[in-house]
Amino acid sequence: MMSWLESLPNYTAYGTPSYFIYLLIAVLPMGISLYFGKRLAWYEAIVSFLFIFFMFDGSSAPQMISLIGYVVYQTILVTGYFHYRQKKNAAGVFYLMTLLSLLPIIIVKFTPAMVGHNSLLGFLGISYLTFRAVGTIIETRDGAVKDLNWWKFIRFLLFMPTITSGPIDRYRRFSKDYRKVPSREKYLEMVGKAVKYLFIGFLYKFVLAYLFGQVWLPAVEHQAMMYAPHLSWWVVAVAYVYAGDLYFDFAGYSLFAVAISYLMGVETPMNFNKPFVSKNIKEFWNRWHMTLSFWFRDYIFMRFVFLASKKHWFKNRNVLSSVAYMINMLVMGFWHGVTWYYILYGFLHGSALVINDWWLRYKRKHLHIKTNAFTKGVAMFITFNFVVFSFLIFCGFLNTLWFVKH
Repeated sequence: MMSWLESLPNYTAYGTPSYFIYLLIAVLPMGISLYFGKRLAWYEAIVSFLFIFFMFDGSSAPQMISLIGYVVYQTILVTGYFHYRQKKNAAGVFYLMTLLSLLPIIIVKFTPAMVGHNSLLGFLGISYLTFRAVGTIIETRDGAVKDLNWWKFIRFLLFMPTITSGPIDRYRRFSKDYRKVPSREKYLEMVGKAVKYLFIGFLYKFVLAYLFGQVWLPAVEHQAMMYAPHLSWWVVAVAYVYAGDLYFDFAGYSLFAVAISYLMGVETPMNFNKPFVSKNIKEFWNRWHMTLSFWFRDYIFMRFVFLASKKHWFKNRNVLSSVAYMINMLVMGFWHGVTWYYILYGFLHGSALVINDWWLRYKRKHLHIKTNAFTKGVAMFITFNFVVFSFLIFCGFLNTLWFVKH
């Protein structure tokens, strides 16, 4: 069985032009049906299953086994907690179910640091599926989820356009969107946006990300490594080129995912909104990987602030928010992986959020600086360069430069 799976062709999501041809042909009947006011749920399920299957067959076949086990595990947890929540609401049960839902990703993230190799439980997209599952448990605790069964949860968890890299949707929003078939006028508007996003996505991922990631980045990394372990101006070039590669690759993928979602009649939230024009680090996180940053904001930052306020852990509100920022961003750093550069990346962004809040309070109280084009430009310049510097740490190149034997 495994050898047969490994012999099949593998199609990475949005990886090649041929993938888009197959995908658009498969989605076309859904679009025609939506145009006439009906959703082909059964056909969508078949298409989603086939495309997910071909994402995880071939060389990725072991990941398919992990994915199936993961989906069964999370479905039992989430639906079980939903039925429990209809009758009771013990905090201990909620925290236990949340921990159990997080357990697979904790194992996957800590295994490389503990034993030196990746966990067999891992598969492409496990982080994003975990955000969906945990978010559903939290929404259920809040009483926001009124209707859930195993099939509806699996349909949400394995929504094909966003399965491997997001954007991160939420069950309540998704299910409301899915239940309501858009009007003909609304759907035509969504199709128009989808076409636009596909064209921009192709420009981002297959042109700009190719130039930054495949042409320029290897070249500047090679030059920088010639001075290893010492720093050089080539390391600065690595930082800026990597930032371009990261943005255009991920933003392009996200645009593809949103576009295909729109064609399937679901308005998946956007992930990027011109992040490099941000005037401070808080605005940056309101523009960069928005579904991730909003998930952390709502389910970690805000919940910690609420709990700490309720328990009176801090007398000073500014200290409370500062601690919440640090916890929020350090957790995000650990989520990326248990390495010094991911953790330092989270620490730097947490510190930047604390300093930004302090600066805004200080400026408002003591300086009374008028906002104009010049001050906005300076703020954008500082924010952009800080973000690029943090990306240099995030990408792990400094780890290769300093600590890997050459």
